[in-house]
Formats: sequence, structure tokens, C-alpha cells
Amino acid sequence: MNKFLKFCLITTVLGTILSPEIWAQHRVTETSYDAYIDTITAEESFFTISNLWVLVSATLVFIMHLGFATLETGLTRAKNTVNILYKNVFVISSGIVLFALFGFRTMYPGVEFNGFMKMGFWIDVNPADYLDIMSAKYANYTWWTDFIFQAMFAATAATIVSGAVAERVKLGSFMIFTLLLVGFAYPVAGSWEWGSGWLDRNGFHDFAGSSVVHAFGGFAALACVLVLGPRRGKYDGGKPILGHSMPLATVGVFLLWFGWFGFNGGSVLSAHPEMIGLVFVNTAIAGAGGCLTSMIVTRFTVKVPEISMALNGILAGLVGITAGADSMMPSSALAVGAISGIIVVFAILFFDKLKIDDPVGAISVHGVCGTWGTIAVGIFGEAPLLWQAIGTLSYSLFAFTFAFLVFLGLKVLVGVRVPALDEDEGLDISEHKQEAYNHS
Repeated sequence: MNKFLKFCLITTVLGTILSPEIWAQHRVTETSYDAYIDTITAEESFFTISNLWVLVSATLVFIMHLGFATLETGLTRAKNTVNILYKNVFVISSGIVLFALFGFRTMYPGVEFNGFMKMGFWIDVNPADYLDIMSAKYANYTWWTDFIFQAMFAATAATIVSGAVAERVKLGSFMIFTLLLVGFAYPVAGSWEWGSGWLDRNGFHDFAGSSVVHAFGGFAALACVLVLGPRRGKYDGGKPILGHSMPLATVGVFLLWFGWFGFNGGSVLSAHPEMIGLVFVNTAIAGAGGCLTSMIVTRFTVKVPEISMALNGILAGLVGITAGADSMMPSSALAVGAISGIIVVFAILFFDKLKIDDPVGAISVHGVCGTWGTIAVGIFGEAPLLWQAIGTLSYSLFAFTFAFLVFLGLKVLVGVRVPALDEDEGLDISEHKQEAYNHS
């Protein structure tokens, strides 16, 4: 009986497998899939590729935050390493959440925007709207792709400030400041240009953020440094305060340069081959030009081939070209980057002479060169020079004023600077009770 049941079972299975109807269905399935592929239009294919490219670019921008962390760590002392890493981890994490809860819809408020300020909340959408915001009807990318790409930008302004106030700022005060800067000031100011606000309507052009991101962060950093004051021993010890790891700093800059291809290239917001190619070339050549001119100028000014100046020259060229990477030819991009590399050296020396202590040169790289890069679009591109100047001045003044008032308020209420003994001991021990390196 058992053998008979087994025979019936095997016969049934083999009959099913060998059935012409089953194989016919299989062939129909393949044919249907091929037919489906054939029905995909060129527009749908471009949308899919564009959406993927913007997502890839978002991951490249995300990697830039690792670059900021390693650069800031390398250019400061070993005793503050954990503190700097902790701040950078907080900045990117809080930035993503705040941009979801508040920033995205504030920065991109829609057609009913009054041109100055509109509050928004959350990124959830009605399923009935999926067709409009998850297809080419919305843009060359989906709603979610739009959010995650822009969210990667949001925390950058506070990361710029992090490097400038390193080695003496209270962790709690910095975290409160970050929440206010990223959660409120950045998306409101960003809406002026990228949210079809008043600057955008007057012809101002900032392709990927020389002013919206970099000058904004740089001048916010300047305000905080003025309130905070220089590090102990910086201007009365007779010796410079050197960073503890140039390899780390160099890795950080190359990570930033790598990520910048997503920062600028993703800002094309589509897979347009000609535009992406142009933006990539302009980004690469401006960074290289900034490096070379900073090397040359440093040999004549400080008489020493400093690696930190060369690294900041690369970043200066990248910041400088970010506003106009889409609107000028590579020869102009090389000029913008080269001039940025010259400017950054003199800017770093200028602020140091004024005893404005910026351990990583963030004010000069992002603030000064971001301003230059924005104005350069009016010189080498087609944007109106007057409105380029008005726009970058507006971002710089708003960021400086906001940061100064908030940081001054924090100084009065809770304090912004660690005690002198804690600063001498290092923030890793005083703030985190943990050393970055096991010297045993």
C-alpha cells in the first residue's frame, strides 16, 4: 500500500512538471516580462536612472560627514578626539531627524510660499498622492529621494561650526546650538534660493550651496568663535597648537573631495549626461587648482610647505566652485578654484593675526571662499553680479546674526566654554571620561 501511494505521488509530480500547459505558462510569463520591458518609455527609463543617481549622490554626501570628522580630528589635539567624533555623530543624526520633522517642508514650501518663511512638519504623504510624487510627474526623482538627498546637506552647516569651536566648547551648549541652527535657521534661509524664495525670483544662482551651505556655516562659525574666544595658550604660549595627525586630516580631505562629486553632481537632480560630466570636471579641476595655488602662496608667505594649507586649498577650491559648477566651462572653474586657493591662505593668516582662533580654518574655507564662489558666478557665469553679491551677503549676515545671538544667549544662560582645567586636561576626559587612544 505504501509503495502504491509513493508511486502515485511520484507520477503526479512528474506529470505536473512535464505538463505542456505548465511550460506554456512559463513561456507566457517570460513573454509578458519582455513585453513589459518593451513598454517602458524613454521618459520612465530616464526617471529611474535619475532617481538612482540622486540616491547614490546622497550616499556620497553622507560619506562627507566622515570626512569632516577625520579632518577636524586630525587638525586638533589627540586629547579632544572623542569629543570631536561625538559632536560629528550627533550633528548628522540630529540633522536627518530635524530635517524630516521640520526642515524639508520649510525649505521647500511649495507654490503658496510668501517668499520669506513658511513652517512645515513631517514628510509623510497621502497614498492618494503617490502617483504625483513618486513618478516623473513630481520631478526626475521621488519624494523620498528628494528628502534624503537634501537631508544630507542639512547638517553640514553645523559640522562647519564644530571644527571652528573645537577643543574648548561645552558639549551640551554646542548640541543645543546645533538643534537651533539646523532645525530652524538653515531651512528658513535655504528656502530663499532653493525653495523658490525671494533670492531665486531675482536671479540669484547658487547651484549646490557655496552660500546656502558653506558661507552660511562659515559665518555662523565666525560668530561662535567671537563669543567663545581662542584656546588657552594659542596666542600667549609662543608656540603654535599643532594637529595631532596629518594622515587623518589628509584622509578627511580626500573623503570630502570624493563626496563632493555627489554634493555637486547630485545637485543636477537628474541623470543628464552632459551636465553631470561638466559638473564632475569642474569639481575636480577647481579642487586641484585650489590645492596648487595654496601650495605656491604658502611658500612665499609662511616660507614652509605646510600640508594643512594644501589641504585647505583643496577644500577652498571645492567650496568656490560649488555655486557655479553647472554654469561655467572648466577653464573658468580652474580660475575660480585657483583664486580660492590664494584667498584661503591670506584669510587664514588674517584671522590668525586678529587672534580669531579657528583650529581647522573653517571660517576661511567655507565662509570667505563660499562668498567668493557665489560672486564668481556673476563674473564667470550668467547670473546678475549685483544679486549674487546681495544673496551671499544676506546669507552671511543672517547666519552671523542668528549664531551670535543664540550663542551669546547660551553663554549667559548655561555657559559655552569648558573650565580652564578641563580644557588643559582635554575634553575626552573632562566631558566623556574616555581617551581616544590606548597608550598602554
